[in-house]
Amino acid sequence: MTNYVWASKKPLDEIATLYESNITLNKSATAYFENAYVVLLGLDRDNQRIAVKPVTKEEIKLGFVPQEQQHNITVKSSYSRICNKLFLKEVSHLLNLEFSNNQSYKFKASWDKKEKALIIDLKNSEVS
Repeated sequence: MTNYVWASKKPLDEIATLYESNITLNKSATAYFENAYVVLLGLDRDNQRIAVKPVTKEEIKLGFVPQEQQHNITVKSSYSRICNKLFLKEVSHLLNLEFSNNQSYKFKASWDKKEKALIIDLKNSEVS
């Protein structure tokens, strides 16, 4: 008789991939944005973190978020994407990232319950 140890499905880490023109979130990170109409993007230069905060349609209707702070998010079944080339240019300058030749960078992310936002830790890169 064999002594198999059966593997269990381990929850995937939340991963954000930064490209020249967008941030792509993996399936695990996308779960927090299923009801998002738009998102807020924040950059903490001192701690090298990005915050992505979901905003609902109701919050938009109530006028809580100025138009210029609203960023579109495309949510699919296995990933989501936020496009903002200008914001990513700022991030690339902060971290000296080189986006030529379709270069991308993966970073670990985690949900912050207090901030109600996904925090992308730019000091915690994921080597692929």
